[in-house]
Amino acid sequence: MSRRSGVLEFAVLGLLHDAPMHGYELRKRLNVLLGSFRAFSYGTLYPCLKSLVAQGFLVEDNPDTEYVPATALNGKRSKIVYRLSPEGKERFEELLADSGPDAWEDEHFGVHFAFFGQTDRAVRMRVLEGRRSRLEERLERMRSSIARTRERFDDYTLELQRHGLESVEREVRWLNELIETERANRTGRTAAPPGRPAVPQSSDGRGDEDGFPHPSRPPHDRPGHSA
Repeated sequence: MSRRSGVLEFAVLGLLHDAPMHGYELRKRLNVLLGSFRAFSYGTLYPCLKSLVAQGFLVEDNPDTEYVPATALNGKRSKIVYRLSPEGKERFEELLADSGPDAWEDEHFGVHFAFFGQTDRAVRMRVLEGRRSRLEERLERMRSSIARTRERFDDYTLELQRHGLESVEREVRWLNELIETERANRTGRTAAPPGRPAVPQSSDGRGDEDGFPHPSRPPHDRPGHSA
């Protein structure tokens, strides 16, 4: 299985873990929740769904009361609603618990982060720290590259390189805030990212969910980050 298809499998299982959906609704949810999936077409999604059905992770339901247009020749056909099987729930839990190097890569990290609300705190910490380590390595390479090529490129090319460097630096700062918040909550304190007030703890000892940077906002769109 390719890396990209593995990401799609994880996202599909995670969304269907919340509720059964038909393919069109599922694709809309992928587009809203995971912006990086907007490039996926029906031609990519439906083979993934069929593969998950064949593996026993999904079950197809055909409600008789719902119809969608098919083709002029075939008329109408029932919508297929997909839901997780017990094996699919187990598979999602396995993927959710994965905190290895693949989870730190660009596409995988976005999907893992989207489901952090269902992820064990220790796994969240390993993924966040691994992602930060990966980006710090990238920063070092980028800085070395800019230093070596400064004399060979024009101002516009250098500005593009600096823009990329600043984007990675912003994400590292964002990850530092997330990690600090996780550590503070682990010890019973509620930390707030720089420039934001501390969040009162709830009765069960966890901070209000607003104590964490919102997963649907990219780092550069959150308060306290400037371009």
